[in-house]
Amino acid sequence: MIKKVVGAVIIIAVVLLAAKLAADRASSKLPVITLNKEQGGPILVDGKPFLIKGFCYNPIPIGKDYEYPFFSDRNKPWLADMKMMRDAGANTVRFYRIGKNPADVKKALDDMYYKYKMRVLMGHYLGYWDWPPPNYTDKDFNERIRGEVLEMVNLYKNHPAILMWVLGNENNYSFDRGIRTWSSPDIDVLPDDEARYREKAKIYYSYINSLAQDIKKIDPNHPVVMGVGETKSLHIAKEFCPDIDVIGMISYRGPSFGSLFREVKQKFDLPMVIIEFGADSYHAMKKEPDEETQAEFIKTQWQEIAKNADPKTGVGNSMGGTLFEWTDEWWKANENLPHTWSLQDTSGQWSSAAYYSDYNPEIANFKNMNEEWWGAVRLNPKKTVKGNYERVPRKVYFLLKSLWTKKM
Repeated sequence: MIKKVVGAVIIIAVVLLAAKLAADRASSKLPVITLNKEQGGPILVDGKPFLIKGFCYNPIPIGKDYEYPFFSDRNKPWLADMKMMRDAGANTVRFYRIGKNPADVKKALDDMYYKYKMRVLMGHYLGYWDWPPPNYTDKDFNERIRGEVLEMVNLYKNHPAILMWVLGNENNYSFDRGIRTWSSPDIDVLPDDEARYREKAKIYYSYINSLAQDIKKIDPNHPVVMGVGETKSLHIAKEFCPDIDVIGMISYRGPSFGSLFREVKQKFDLPMVIIEFGADSYHAMKKEPDEETQAEFIKTQWQEIAKNADPKTGVGNSMGGTLFEWTDEWWKANENLPHTWSLQDTSGQWSSAAYYSDYNPEIANFKNMNEEWWGAVRLNPKKTVKGNYERVPRKVYFLLKSLWTKKM
């Protein structure tokens, strides 16, 4: 008899929960999202300050690479992930690109928003990682990307989870740092490197601005973010991107951002959200995991992000940030070698003296940045939970929880 009563109670609870979720969907409306461009600071959602506290989210299982369609994963990894994030006080996730099946994406967004109230920074790479590398003087390429961006906006602009659109990532490195560079005959005949550099920046940023203009014609309700790596060409972007609303900054300067917030204000005075920051959890010199330093570095990074959200304590142009990243990605060190994706690589992929804890200047070409060790949680290859590899929180997870859930 007791089992029957318990079973009936469970059924009633499930029915009531389903009814509540259905009612929430039926009554939901688009949040009113506004920016204070003059003072910066947190974004306003329905008139209330909203400091972005989130993660870059790309939950690739062990043995898979970036092409894995996680939005269509029948195991729905986001259910457990979003619960863990909310428990830590997070309120936002960033997607680098969208899934190919809109129905699956919308179901995932429904889960994230209606069950966990997670907001989404929805992005598009603008072809930066295509092969061959993109050439932003190619009109056919540009129009193909424009079509993809506007399709994304049309598909998801009416979903209440959407917070902002993010255009690009580190695409400016193609002229700021010569990574995946491009050119044209008209650029090549310019008199010197500086003229060629400025022309590329002008072409790219003008293209970004045209995308922002087109987005706003079909969706005036969500701000448009320009994703950039560091600040080198921001002064040029200011000339050619008057329709961008927010700077989406990617910055890896070690435990401190230094003058970053002031640099952005001086070069392109818009609100900024740091769409990538963080530290890896592997000690390249000791050749062992190092969760302590990861947490230590990210603690000071977040404190600076929060400090600069308030003009009384900092520059006042910070809207928060999304940590790179939620889970480790085991494919990143050797993306062209599938047989390596089931082993977590411990070799370094690039070097940065700013991450001084494991930097060794005495060894030529020493690489201390470990691409497969950036997660706030690690994946346990020996255990699955509901079809997904177990998420094991690192110290930085608990550190962020203490910062993000602290009563002010």
